[in-house]
Amino acid sequence: MKEVFLIIGGNQGDVRKTFDDVKLELENRVGNIVKPSSIYSTVSWGDDSQPDYLNQVLKIESELSPREVLKQCLEIEKLYGRIRDKENQWASRTIDIDILYCSSDIVDEADLTIPHPRMHGRNFVLIPLVEIAPDGIHPVLKKTNSQLLSDCQDKLEVNAL
Repeated sequence: MKEVFLIIGGNQGDVRKTFDDVKLELENRVGNIVKPSSIYSTVSWGDDSQPDYLNQVLKIESELSPREVLKQCLEIEKLYGRIRDKENQWASRTIDIDILYCSSDIVDEADLTIPHPRMHGRNFVLIPLVEIAPDGIHPVLKKTNSQLLSDCQDKLEVNAL
């Protein structure tokens, strides 16, 4: 059984309702959500003219491989109206699901990098992650999630709802 940490986020439509629906899909397709963080609000990363984002980190027990987790996450995003736009990667979205960790697995492929390659530089990821797994160890950087947050240079404000 793997411990998978995902972050879900969105800033279009009824985000809380979408989160509830997406969590049900994740439970059906990926595994049991054993620990959700609080929901947090953050100014949109990369384009502060957009509506604020809501984000939540989920700890899931899963039997799936990292590749299978990615496949399910992409299918769920599509189901809930996510349109991936390579021209505008900061576009508003109904739902975004990113894999932060998959136990201590390290994956470095063209379309899948675990741990998430930019998580250590983003408060909107680290604050909810530290809420539910402060002592988790980043398998590449060899620091706890709390240490990553302490070292983070991101200045965006993150507020619990």
